[in-house]
Amino acid sequence: MKEDQNRPLTAVRQFVTGAGLLGRGLGLVLRSPRLLGLGLLPALISGVLYTIGLVLLVRFLPQLSERVTWFAGGWSGFWRDFVEVLAGAGLVGLALLLGVLTFTAVTLLIGDPFYEKISELVEDRFGGVPDAVEVSFWASLRRSLADSLRLIGLSILAGIPLFLLGFLPLVGQTVIPVLAGAVGGWLLALELTGVPFQRRGQRLRHRRVALAGNVPLTLGFGVAVFCTFLIPLGAIFLMPAAIAGATLLSRRVLGRPIEITTVSSL
Repeated sequence: MKEDQNRPLTAVRQFVTGAGLLGRGLGLVLRSPRLLGLGLLPALISGVLYTIGLVLLVRFLPQLSERVTWFAGGWSGFWRDFVEVLAGAGLVGLALLLGVLTFTAVTLLIGDPFYEKISELVEDRFGGVPDAVEVSFWASLRRSLADSLRLIGLSILAGIPLFLLGFLPLVGQTVIPVLAGAVGGWLLALELTGVPFQRRGQRLRHRRVALAGNVPLTLGFGVAVFCTFLIPLGAIFLMPAAIAGATLLSRRVLGRPIEITTVSSL
């Protein structure tokens, strides 16, 4: 009975520990301004592209809201306007969810060499990877692209039902945002751990299995990243820290130490 009572507390501690990995990643990256600058460049490029997309969405939001609520065209003015406002809020929420998830995938593709270097230095700081697999740039890019497309597809499949459930009274404004944060955090953790797992010759399916064995820890990290990425410019400035934190998460779930064992330039 005592063991059962300790399980929720243990899960909470693991969740908090996972969230703390993002902070540890930020501390590691801040010690190397040069790497921080290199890590920010790909995120900045992606940020400009996604900002343009967001501006276009806001510009045409009234027309889009009207189109997705075509069924309310014959309703009275109040209810028609009410449904259109809900649809607009849902479209913005869906865009933010998909934006955060696809932003990570696109940025990882753009900045693959930079984030590979950040991850490698974090690994070296905590003992390295004895069984590291050498992968050529083009092979790494090809695998990253394939995994990113799969994750973007999963993001869309998860985002559309959440968008539709957001129309439910009360539940859509309380439970669904929490569920979206959990789903988004899980998918972000899957995306960000791609670099350290690929260094070990492991693909997306291996990441799923390893992270599924450490759900509270993974969700703690992923949800922390998801929430900070929702902050304006958060995804741009914290992307290098998220990569470093994901490397620590990968080492943790794979049974590798995340305490300092060697001196590194990071």
